[in-house]
Amino acid sequence: MNDLLAKKNRRLGDILKNMGRVLVAFSGGVDSALLLRRAQQELGDQVLAVVVYSELFRKEEFEGAVKLADKMGVQLLQTEIKELNNPYIVANNPDSWYHSKKMLYSHLKELAKDHNYPYVLDGMIMDDIEDFRPGLKARTEEGVRSVLQEADLHKHEVRELAQLFSVPVWNKPASCSLASRIPYGIKLDHKKIDQVNKAELFLMKIGLSTVRVRHHGEVARIEVKPEEMTLLLKQNEMIYQELVLLGFSYVSIDLLGYRTGSMNEVLPDDSKEAYSNVVSL
Repeated sequence: MNDLLAKKNRRLGDILKNMGRVLVAFSGGVDSALLLRRAQQELGDQVLAVVVYSELFRKEEFEGAVKLADKMGVQLLQTEIKELNNPYIVANNPDSWYHSKKMLYSHLKELAKDHNYPYVLDGMIMDDIEDFRPGLKARTEEGVRSVLQEADLHKHEVRELAQLFSVPVWNKPASCSLASRIPYGIKLDHKKIDQVNKAELFLMKIGLSTVRVRHHGEVARIEVKPEEMTLLLKQNEMIYQELVLLGFSYVSIDLLGYRTGSMNEVLPDDSKEAYSNVVSL
């Protein structure tokens, strides 16, 4: 560990120690897993990991997070939110991410109050500030703390620390709400979410490590890492047949490959500004 990263890690430890007792929103990804590990190291049994199930997240991700929290030996609470019952989220406009995070954070705040935890922590990092993320506004409004951001940690540093502290998911690919596969303005429903979920699970099963299936009505637009496009093309007929069975009429490959936030690329700047982030560190 270099001196700068060591300094950031100490800063993170100091922040956590000063809190004394925390509830951690735990997704099972590397960011929240490092946060949970460091909270556990600094605060012992004064840490509660909360794993939240939603229809907009893969069931396997929820189950994996539960198993990981159990393996890490922390106190665990499993809970659920119904995002598709919220008309603002179903509308799938750019501000839907705000309403999604608002629902999550307000639910976590209620749980923290019920279980006597003065702080709710999430796993947002410095990289999250760089993209269009209305959820930061909801985070700030609800008083949730993003202590990895407060310690100025970026993704590559989080992975390095996670590996150093033997976090099993230190190299796990990023995951996101399945709603991110649907273009803005197209209403969310169980059918569309189920289509992209099953399509991605199939593609991962045949060996693709990181994949997104963007839902454009009859068209499935597949994003994979550039180095995995050859594998995708070698199995094109089987992939086409499988996705047609899931309800798509056409299957395409995005030539730019996998990238986070690709649905945000079509948003005009004034739209992004309208839903601008409120960041408080």
